[in-house]
Amino acid sequence: MAVRKAEDENEYDDEDDFILSMFDHEKLDVYQLSLHFLTWVTPLLQEATQAHGPVREASDHLDRASLSLVLNTAEGNGKRCKLIRTKFFDDARGSATECAACLDALVAKGVATKERLREGKEIILRVVSMLTKLVQLYEGESAVKEDAAEYQSN
Repeated sequence: MAVRKAEDENEYDDEDDFILSMFDHEKLDVYQLSLHFLTWVTPLLQEATQAHGPVREASDHLDRASLSLVLNTAEGNGKRCKLIRTKFFDDARGSATECAACLDALVAKGVATKERLREGKEIILRVVSMLTKLVQLYEGESAVKEDAAEYQSN
């Protein structure tokens, strides 16, 4: 079945055409939630760049980490090798924890209040949890592990 574009290049004739055009990573809840965080954090980044004081590093890092979260999640889902897929999901999880730390830094620097950032921290906590489960899923299939051993103390 061919996908027909509407007259506006960015719109499809109907929802079915759009669904046919989705990439696999777009179907992941964690990807959609990461995009939601990126959308949520963008106005905050704009506010931070207008704030006075030494906040540029924290806001720049938050900008990079939030984008890295989305990109690593998408790229990881596109990898066929389970070890490489796990690495990208783990990198995305690291970017998500960086986002949480950057939000903390913005509070510490007086750019935002904890209350202002609560929603973002809740989103990131869910993202980290979801990525942790994905890493465990793929890592469990291919990880090199030692057998459990009992240690005795005298």
